[in-house]
Amino acid sequence: MPENFDVVVIGAGPAGYVAAIRAAQLKQKVAIVDKQWLGGVCLNVGCIPSKSLLRNAEIAHILRERGKDFGFSMDNLKLDYSVAVKRSRQNSDRLTKGVGFLMKKNGIAVFMGSANLSKPNLVTVTDKDGKATELSAKNIIVAIGASAAAPAAWKIDGQKVVTYWEAILQTTLPKSVVVIGSGAIGVEFSTVWSSYGVDVTIVEMLPRLVPLEDEEVSKELEKEFKKRGIKFMTGHKVESVEATATGVKVAVSAEGKETVLEADQALVAIGFRPNSKGLGLEEVGVKLSERGFIEINEKMQTSVPNIYAIGDVTGKLMLAHVGSAMGLVAAETIAGAETVTLDYEMMPRATYCQPQIASFGLTEAQAKERGYTVKIGRFPFQPNGKALGIGDYAGFVKLVIDEKYGEILGAHMIGPEVTELLPELTLAHMMELTSHEIARNIHAHPTLSEAIMEAAHAAEGSAIHI
Repeated sequence: MPENFDVVVIGAGPAGYVAAIRAAQLKQKVAIVDKQWLGGVCLNVGCIPSKSLLRNAEIAHILRERGKDFGFSMDNLKLDYSVAVKRSRQNSDRLTKGVGFLMKKNGIAVFMGSANLSKPNLVTVTDKDGKATELSAKNIIVAIGASAAAPAAWKIDGQKVVTYWEAILQTTLPKSVVVIGSGAIGVEFSTVWSSYGVDVTIVEMLPRLVPLEDEEVSKELEKEFKKRGIKFMTGHKVESVEATATGVKVAVSAEGKETVLEADQALVAIGFRPNSKGLGLEEVGVKLSERGFIEINEKMQTSVPNIYAIGDVTGKLMLAHVGSAMGLVAAETIAGAETVTLDYEMMPRATYCQPQIASFGLTEAQAKERGYTVKIGRFPFQPNGKALGIGDYAGFVKLVIDEKYGEILGAHMIGPEVTELLPELTLAHMMELTSHEIARNIHAHPTLSEAIMEAAHAAEGSAIHI
């Protein structure tokens, strides 16, 4: 006989485990299933270990390239990348154990194994030894994520041609690497590797780096990457990726001209595909898009009313915090609790390259395309006392404001710790504050956050320090 649950969550990443906890808080009997690990990709081979590596890279860059600025002199500097990886694994392990503790604390049953939807209310879990367990569920939440995408002809061998998964676990560095794609993964790994002296070349098919960001942000990143010695080829299409006896050959083309790049390794970072195959979704009537993403409504319901989907597998916005927010909505909807409607366009977006990038909402170009009359508030970090003090003053804050009402349509920042500055602006937008109100909110001095205040003053025509 199957064990009965109010909610069975399939997938234990930031979307799934958050949904499970919220459902348990709302007095639901909850089970969670994952075939590999608690915490999902984010905690194990994504967001968390990469931030540890980026911190090591920041220190390595300062010691290698900027030591004299801070009075450091080292004749025989040794950088052990394997120690950086070890530290990243320790941080991941600590947080994944924390998720296990939270499951116990909230009375959530954990089943490790592969899930299959036998019926719209029945989940079969098969563990590594082949033992099957049936879970009966009034409601099912699918949070099975996505995997790195690559053309079949680009053979991912995990050694010379890798995805983020292999790259984040390798304890030795290539001497040279071609990074295919300049989204968050591409520019973050480029930052890490170049900081340790790796020869990095980024290939991007679109006309600029981080092409989904505001155009001014892209230009600033390109300028700073040039300073770091990171090469990039924008507007180039990758024709082929081939492993050789000594490394890789990557053929790229632009305007009819083909160039062959040779390196020790190639990182494929061009996007993701949903993990929607093999679960039995279509067999029980769940509708998928042409690309395989699960289609949902604003309550996270699929075409089968008692089956919900959240996180990357929906293709809405592939960010851990977005998946977590979706998980809260799904759990609250199931329990009949008060919830919210998510606006994916206004979700915060963070990229942890150096300099960092943070944004939300409309770019300047998008706002104008939609018919807004916009005013721009812009302030560079160079005059900011805190930025000068920490020796990290590249970049700027840019606010896109509706001139008619003062509404914040978007914010685009590049510079020191801007990922930490973003919540002030997303909260301001949610509470319908204007640029005038941000400008008149007194910010402590000296702080990086003053750049936000100054940008708001600039939008109002009353900038003080520029």
